[in-house]
Amino acid sequence: MILAIDGYEANAGVRVGIGRFAFELIDHIAKLQRAGRGVFDMVRVYVPGQVAAHMPEESATFTYRSIPLKQFWTFIGLPIGIMTDSTRPDVIFSPTHYIPRFVKIPRVMAIMDVSYLSYPELFRAQDLHKLVHWTAYSVRHAAKIITISEFSKHAIIDSYHIPDSDVVVAYPALPDSVSKDAMAKSTDSSLPVPKRYILSVGTLQPRKNFARLIEAVSLLKDKEISLVIVGKKGWLYDEILSAPKKFGISNRVQFMDFVPDSALPQLYKNAACFVLPSLYEGFGLPVLEAMSYDVPVVVSSTSSLPEIAGDAGIYVDPEDAANIASGITQALTETVKERLSRVATGKKRVKAFTWDLAAEKVMSVLEEVGKKGSAV
Repeated sequence: MILAIDGYEANAGVRVGIGRFAFELIDHIAKLQRAGRGVFDMVRVYVPGQVAAHMPEESATFTYRSIPLKQFWTFIGLPIGIMTDSTRPDVIFSPTHYIPRFVKIPRVMAIMDVSYLSYPELFRAQDLHKLVHWTAYSVRHAAKIITISEFSKHAIIDSYHIPDSDVVVAYPALPDSVSKDAMAKSTDSSLPVPKRYILSVGTLQPRKNFARLIEAVSLLKDKEISLVIVGKKGWLYDEILSAPKKFGISNRVQFMDFVPDSALPQLYKNAACFVLPSLYEGFGLPVLEAMSYDVPVVVSSTSSLPEIAGDAGIYVDPEDAANIASGITQALTETVKERLSRVATGKKRVKAFTWDLAAEKVMSVLEEVGKKGSAV
């Protein structure tokens, strides 16, 4: 059998969210193929333009197809690439919300979450239109859907009224470099950060709830501790950037856009605690990152975050700044024994999530769909 994969998001220079998910899955599928543990005779990854240097190396059973057309990728570029192949794929995997149009081959897609349906006001109009309409089309035509948490699975089923068996959970994980402690040995402390700080990581967008987090920090009795927010600008971020001045703590909030991988371990490890008070999360990978670096995590009691943090989390109401402040205070004032116990629980929790497990789960789904398609 032949597997075709949409490599658009994985091939991007800066990968967050769905781009990281797509890259890690493709990377681990490539490893399975090289090790002779893959279920496909050939895996072809389709990318717009040149194959990026960070993408996994080709092998006898894993290769790339470069398509010159980037615009209208799922409408024109990717379908043309697939239809002009000398050998027809048996199944197509799109690790994104959108499947290629105009092809009759069985297609499997990925949906991270359906926050665009729960919080449409938090998205730009042009993005919301695509997410709502293109995803709905893709769901109607997909043989199976991969998602990243049980929370997201049930939200997808409820939103699109599809059978439970059509949605499969493949949990994301930390990159191997983190989970195997290679990065944990880093001593890069070159980033100019405050002496004591609370850390939060995520794209600057409304559902990350950063404005309310900043308000919560302004309510803390501890007026010496700062807040460091790491993440690139996403959309509708003006309220976030103006919040420090609004709440009178401009001197205690630091926004950091790009942070090199070599500096991330020290940034996590030196934090007093990590806070992610999101209104909605399909998974929340930074929570795993924080727990892997022995940092207590304060997270929302909603969406997927309790599923990820488990017993290691301190839970707060993301709609209540005072409650967020209370959770942060708990993290900052726990005894040494309580902190060590929470950190140990977090470390154990991190080990439950691996990309090997995720890739094997996805490959199993793709094999099942490919065999059914071949039998038709």
